[in-house]
Amino acid sequence: MERKKFLRNIVLVSLAPAVWLAACKDTGKPAAQAGEQATYTCPMHPQIVQHKPGTCPICGMDLVPFDKNNKDHSLTLDNSQIALANITTMTIGAGDLAGFKQLNGRLATDPEKTTVISSRVPGRVEALYVKETGVSIKKGQALYRIYSEQLASLQQEYLLAVAQVRQFPDDARFAQIEKGARQKLSLYDQSDTDIQRLVQSQKVDPYVTYPAPQGGVVAELSVTEGQYVTEGGAIMRLEGYHQLWVEADLYPAEAVKPGQTVKVIVAGWEQEPQQMTVQFINPALQSGSQLMQLRGTIPNPENRWQPGQQANILLPVKSKNDVLTLPVDAVIRDGKGTHVWIEKSKGKFEPRIVATGMENYDAVEITDGLSAGDKVVVTGAYLLYSEYILKKGADPLAAAAGHQH
Repeated sequence: MERKKFLRNIVLVSLAPAVWLAACKDTGKPAAQAGEQATYTCPMHPQIVQHKPGTCPICGMDLVPFDKNNKDHSLTLDNSQIALANITTMTIGAGDLAGFKQLNGRLATDPEKTTVISSRVPGRVEALYVKETGVSIKKGQALYRIYSEQLASLQQEYLLAVAQVRQFPDDARFAQIEKGARQKLSLYDQSDTDIQRLVQSQKVDPYVTYPAPQGGVVAELSVTEGQYVTEGGAIMRLEGYHQLWVEADLYPAEAVKPGQTVKVIVAGWEQEPQQMTVQFINPALQSGSQLMQLRGTIPNPENRWQPGQQANILLPVKSKNDVLTLPVDAVIRDGKGTHVWIEKSKGKFEPRIVATGMENYDAVEITDGLSAGDKVVVTGAYLLYSEYILKKGADPLAAAAGHQH
């Protein structure tokens, strides 16, 4: 009996480790499953992390799953993805960088290209050939037709003077009267052809059609058909836009002098900076402010820009030589710092924290974080930023900081 009891105890002792290991494996399964639980984040706000699908409480976007155990700090894209995202790179090197100070400006109509059309004779506007503003006018184009009783009287006076000269050709007094009458008609914008036609027809014509003295755009109409106007009364105003003023406000301490060359960036045409010479600086401060005003002119081919459009004036202030520079769009800034993307190998990109220095409208100095010869992403960097958050569920800047440390 005791022998059987002894054998049973030995069997129990030998089976105990196997039972314990099996129990450990059973209890380990839920833990492993819990570790494999999906994690979700917002592509725009990586600080939002949860273990179930939903929407971002900040922007409302759908949360996307990501692998939080993925410790790789780089992104790998194939050729089609690189082409679709328009990702291009450049090898950074040392060069020169000019600094600029930006002034807010605006485009304005050049008064030298503005013409006020006024009536040369008093009378009634019989026909107005341009009846709305914004219409382009060519030089010599008919603008309006006017009926003038005063012009008819002057024509009759001239016909009488011509008849007297013909009857008394040797009378100097009549010749002087004819010359004076002709001069009056010329002052009323009667051409030599009009006067010759009057003499040949011997008929008074009180209607005069006035052409445009120059081309431009009708900016203002001051009369309507049937309206009486006085001599010198405004009919319309034409503005030429093929050359525009550029005006900007500046403080007296800002060093700008007439004759200085500056750059002008028109809103929407940032890739086509214009060179402008400062022609005038108002010596008096503007009313109610401590600002002065500078002015220059730029050409406006094909009337691509309009008066009132915003423009920025870039004043050169300093320059640096032998510095590392990148295009402004290659540098990504957020509340946590500044970083760029570098291509480590074909199709493999990773973030890199950088420090910046002097900057102008299209380039920025890199003072730390990069070396000459690094291959840096210059277009598509923001798409890499979004793709990193989408796949990794983390801020690239935080990942870059951890990687560099």
